Amino acid sequence: MHDALMEKIAGEVVLSSDPGRTMRKWREEFHLSQLDLSRELHISASVVSDYESGRRKSPGTSMVKRYVHAMINLELRNGGKFIKRFDTETRPEYLLSMKEFSGSVPLPELMLAIEAENLSKDVNTDRYLHGYTMLDSIKAITSLSASDYIKVFGWSSQRALIFTSVKYGRSPMIAVRAHPMKPAVVVYHRPENIDRLAILLARLENIPLLTSDMDVGRMIEVLEQFGEDKK
Repeated sequence: MHDALMEKIAGEVVLSSDPGRTMRKWREEFHLSQLDLSRELHISASVVSDYESGRRKSPGTSMVKRYVHAMINLELRNGGKFIKRFDTETRPEYLLSMKEFSGSVPLPELMLAIEAENLSKDVNTDRYLHGYTMLDSIKAITSLSASDYIKVFGWSSQRALIFTSVKYGRSPMIAVRAHPMKPAVVVYHRPENIDRLAILLARLENIPLLTSDMDVGRMIEVLEQFGEDKK
């Protein structure tokens, strides 16, 4: 039933240049402790820690498979809320691009990559991203339901929400503020004129609000490659 999800996680770990870091990323996405996972795997928490920190040699495919199965089993026993969030469907019209990074990406690096300017100067950008979602703001506002809003966060809320077709930027930030799930950063692509309320809401939510004038096609190209392991 959850083979596709398990294959995705296992493949990401095996192909990563830092498997331990990727294992840790996924464990944290499931909100599991090293102790929780070690008990499910019938090994000591120190062994899990050694794998994730790189102190132990890279896990073989057998260990990766056990690790992923353990996370999925624990998630299902905890109610399966994480898995339910990511039922795959046909990509809606408002969703332009979406990606999960292979590891944690520092926000300043992403800002540099997409030539972004920080409008909320007093909000700390010292944070990490696990992915991004690019939305057409007009189509999203007119057709995005509450359940759809959850799905735009993909595998993690630690991501950049990028809005195109932005005029004043008020509506996207109101939507972000109204929902309990928050992104790590909000990016407006070529906004016409930013409403001061949008900046105020970003500050109140402690979410960096960025703008970028990069061509949208070029931005997607950059983002699709960003966070990939360098061979």
